[in-house]
Amino acid sequence: MAKDTPVPNTPDHVAIIMDGNGRWAQAKGRPRLFGHHAGARRVKEIVRACKDLDVKYLTIFAFSTENWKRTQSEVTGLMTLFRQYIKREAKALKAEGVCVRFIGDRLKLDKQLQKLMDELEQLTEDNDVVNLTIAINYGGRDEVARATQLMAQDVADGKLNPADVDEDTLPRYLDTHVLPDPDLVIRTSGEARISNFLLWQSAYAEYEFIDTLWPDFTKDEFNKVISKYGGRNRRFGAVPA
Repeated sequence: MAKDTPVPNTPDHVAIIMDGNGRWAQAKGRPRLFGHHAGARRVKEIVRACKDLDVKYLTIFAFSTENWKRTQSEVTGLMTLFRQYIKREAKALKAEGVCVRFIGDRLKLDKQLQKLMDELEQLTEDNDVVNLTIAINYGGRDEVARATQLMAQDVADGKLNPADVDEDTLPRYLDTHVLPDPDLVIRTSGEARISNFLLWQSAYAEYEFIDTLWPDFTKDEFNKVISKYGGRNRRFGAVPA
């Protein structure tokens, strides 16, 4: 398949709230986990689309700190899906030049999943075609709270002077400290909220709320959103010249 032509002003970093898996499955008379498996397959297509469109960074919201409130069967099924996804896709991600990182509080995840996450990060750490960041047990407020704890500890240890703390200090303690801020945040499924996702990092991101449920969000639709972004004038609070 021919590579798509990157659009002018392509976003460097796209973040996606992948919403609608459960509703997609229920509309088909299937259990919610059926939708989550379909959603995982869609991730593979969108990662490849990023490569074709020269989007260097993709961050996806896979499991939030609030998702533990779902039924035990759904949570257990999602954790099994994450383990299966890593085992099944690890070699392909390595071969396709995808660097995988995980953000979120992984210490609350089961030991086997933590081990697989660590191994996948190590396996792909030298790749640089697409940087895929997967948010698991992630919440924006939780991330800021954990970052603040680390920063406070450095102050207590004499490594950081409180007088030197400014808006450039906290990002160094965030899970995303090695990533650029997102240029574009997409949410599928027709919901128009940010759901505690990348709160600090998205201060000046552009947003697109798409009606399409995540399992139906194709490469072509992704391309259209990227093209639309290319026509936006990002001023970051300044007055246009």
